[in-house]
Amino acid sequence: MNIQEIEKAQHRWGDGIVKIGKLKDTIKECKMFTLDFISKIYDFDEGIVQFKPTKASDAQFRGDTKAALSYFIGSDDDFSEDTGFALNPWIKVEFENHSINIIDDIGIAMGNYFFTDNDGRKTKVEYSFVYKKNDDGDLKIILHHSSLPFVK
Repeated sequence: MNIQEIEKAQHRWGDGIVKIGKLKDTIKECKMFTLDFISKIYDFDEGIVQFKPTKASDAQFRGDTKAALSYFIGSDDDFSEDTGFALNPWIKVEFENHSINIIDDIGIAMGNYFFTDNDGRKTKVEYSFVYKKNDDGDLKIILHHSSLPFVK
């Protein structure tokens, strides 16, 4: 694993979030794409992913595909607070890495990412992602924590 692989994985994640928003008016296609996105990006197949999304407070930890899907596109009665974060829609996601550490097949990235909406407004979010390289050589997220910056 190297820094370029992590940056590529971050780019794929950002592109996926943007595409989910573009598909929001075709519910079935949006759900199918989002399930595929989750499967390719997160390592839920190997067990619980430590996922703490930004806009979750009642069910703030999302350890399986169903919970992650609800966060990204909403419409799940088990997660009534979810409105579908990725449906905003966002037109761009940019990662600004503060640091990246690589230890064997684990990559740890921390920094800010910026979500640009249709009006050009950017939302800054702090993140920590941990990636693991699987047997196929793909990087998968095993920890995702994000939060809005502290306000004084």
